[in-house]
Amino acid sequence: MKKILSLILSITVVLALVSGCGAKKDDKTIKVGASSTPHAEILESVKEDLAKEGYTLDIVVYDDYVLPNKALADSTLDANYFQHKPYLDSFNSQNGTNLVSAASIHYEPFGIYSNDVKDIKDVKSGATIIIPADDSNETRALLLLAQENLIKLPADASAAKGVTTLDIVDNGGFNIQTVQADTVPAQLKNSDPGSIAVINGNYAIGAGLKISDALATEDASGDAAKTYANIIAVRSGDESSEKTKALIDALKTDKVKKFIEEKYAGAVLPIF
Repeated sequence: MKKILSLILSITVVLALVSGCGAKKDDKTIKVGASSTPHAEILESVKEDLAKEGYTLDIVVYDDYVLPNKALADSTLDANYFQHKPYLDSFNSQNGTNLVSAASIHYEPFGIYSNDVKDIKDVKSGATIIIPADDSNETRALLLLAQENLIKLPADASAAKGVTTLDIVDNGGFNIQTVQADTVPAQLKNSDPGSIAVINGNYAIGAGLKISDALATEDASGDAAKTYANIIAVRSGDESSEKTKALIDALKTDKVKKFIEEKYAGAVLPIF
């Protein structure tokens, strides 16, 4: 009997050690959800730097704006990198989650694009304007349209307060359509001549659009850069975890700043 108990104890100790080793290994893997462009590309640029610090960076690419937050909330991910804080706040409000910003990394100016219109002044009344439908990005698109005097919004319209198409005071005679953010480039491509679209920076890049080809962009010297900075999001309480600190330290470097500036030529701007 003593031999059996001794054997069981030995097996238990071995299993505990194996389990402990596994946990230690997992603690050195940072699993981050990201949009393919530019977020995953920026993360790829720091893989070797994190490896030198003993961390393995596991990048999971998503093609939408919902799943990476759900995966973070259920602990499938350690962090995600694809969104700005207004979108995160909206997601938390609608889903009862408690995700927070750990750091701001870059800013992607929103742009107005067209297949055939060459100047914003040439957009004709009655033309279709395609914008993203989710709360924060709809606000952002409408503010840009108002910036270019294509529509009029209430005098107190702001990113903090939020606006929708229902708040438009004067739509300029345009046919404003709201669609899922990742489909805006394709919708523009298949739209009638004379149409324009307000496109998120990452989706514009993914569609092969250059910021230099945009008819208009957000004023980068205004509140947009601060308000719509793309962030590293984590679960509340993990802002100062070793993994989070390691990830942010790897991203906030002159090397990454240079990478962003050279690769994206103004379509993505470092803000650290």
